[in-house]
Amino acid sequence: MDQKTIKRNRLMFPLGTVGRDMVYQLFTNYLYTFVLLTKQLNAAQLAAIAAIMVAARVFDALNDPLMGNIIDRTRSKWGKFKPWLVVGIVTTSVVIYMAFNTKLQGWPFVIFFGVIYFLYSITYTMHDISYWGMIPSLSTDAAERNLLTSRTNLFAGVGGTLANVLIPMFTVGVMTIGRSTVTAYGTIALVVAILAPLFLCFTIFGVRENRDYEKEPAPKVSFKKIIRTIMGNDQLRWIIPIFLLQQIGNGIVLGGIGQIYIYFQFGYAGGLYGTFTIVGMMATAVLMILYPMISAKMQRKDMMKKMLIAAVAGYVIMLAAGLLIPGTIGFWIMTLGFMLSNLGQYGFYLIMMISILNTVEYNEYMTGSRDDAIIASVRPFVTKLGGALIVVITTVSYLIFNVTDITNQISKLEQEAQIAQEGLFEQAALDAIEAGKLASIEEILGSIKGGQTVGLLLTMVGLSFLFMLLTYVLYMKHYKLDEPEYDRICKELEARKAEEAAREAANA
Repeated sequence: MDQKTIKRNRLMFPLGTVGRDMVYQLFTNYLYTFVLLTKQLNAAQLAAIAAIMVAARVFDALNDPLMGNIIDRTRSKWGKFKPWLVVGIVTTSVVIYMAFNTKLQGWPFVIFFGVIYFLYSITYTMHDISYWGMIPSLSTDAAERNLLTSRTNLFAGVGGTLANVLIPMFTVGVMTIGRSTVTAYGTIALVVAILAPLFLCFTIFGVRENRDYEKEPAPKVSFKKIIRTIMGNDQLRWIIPIFLLQQIGNGIVLGGIGQIYIYFQFGYAGGLYGTFTIVGMMATAVLMILYPMISAKMQRKDMMKKMLIAAVAGYVIMLAAGLLIPGTIGFWIMTLGFMLSNLGQYGFYLIMMISILNTVEYNEYMTGSRDDAIIASVRPFVTKLGGALIVVITTVSYLIFNVTDITNQISKLEQEAQIAQEGLFEQAALDAIEAGKLASIEEILGSIKGGQTVGLLLTMVGLSFLFMLLTYVLYMKHYKLDEPEYDRICKELEARKAEEAAREAANA
């Protein structure tokens, strides 16, 4: 590729994911909270919701490699990635809007939830696999790939941070859109469903990938091919469970437990959780910007040691704040602790991303075939499988600590407030309804037992650290594609291609 194209790709490709990550955060991190705060569920219905989420995410995880194989097979004048970007993002937007704009309750809602969750699993996979599968086709240079990956994660972080700040701020507390959590989530879902396709247009119309794959015949869609690619690549086999552990540890706090804990411990104000997330992600934004520079001077395994130390310090601070320091001061200290722990976790995540992508060249080195879309499908496959396990952990925690005893009372008040406001236009009347609702919720939160909040705190901090530690130990022991080995493999591949080109020239 010429330098002009490379520079354009560096901007247009990352921009495309801003809206996609808003969708991801809304559905992954807030759908469960939306259900808790707007639906009244008994234990059986909550368990059914959790079972649906787990089953759908396992299905989604298994579907990812198949989608990767289908993308590898696609041949069109727009390439193999862009058609799936278009179809996937448009259908996902429709599903997102439907998910947060239903008034169903009880078992009818559970059935609707099951249908919509599986639809999301299918539609999101279409554009997610094709988007991340593009990266190996944009560059094989290690430095350029590090730059592109870190910049893409930076823009993804922008979308994710905006979602994590604005969604809680405008759905819970005094700044709630429409003065009701029910109305607020429906409105935000509409906005996100519009923004996601608009942002992805930057990638669809602005990015040009290397289409050398078009010279080869389209591979057949085959589960055997998927299994052979994964099982035949020993480094890919190891990075899958390692990355799974990292994703579980990284997602427990923001997967639901952290949000409910903040509301229970510090008050029913979305701005608190928005502050918690944005401050927590500030250090990761710096890391995303500096990662190419750091990776040029420090090898990944050395970086992991430093990231682990930072995370441990952060988890200790979070525990101390939650157990020993009440009120506003405790909240800010806990938030700073989360920033440190999230810095370490996100450093691990960036390393996992690069480690997965580098198995493409290793696969080509070992087998002669890149299979980049199938290998790229490992990232969302593991992310969704990890998400399923986070749902299990979160739901079990909710049931053990009787969280629904509190949230059912809150959801009843939210529904009553929405109904009471229908047809009212006088500001004083609307303000009075909202003030009454918030006062009642504060009384409910005042009845929470200390054991409930302590249990949630110990669960999210203790398990996050445990999974991170396991990630570190297994990566250090089993992942062999460090920087020198990867460079050696790339040089060997270049030499092979040069020899093949020379033979073809001689035969011609």
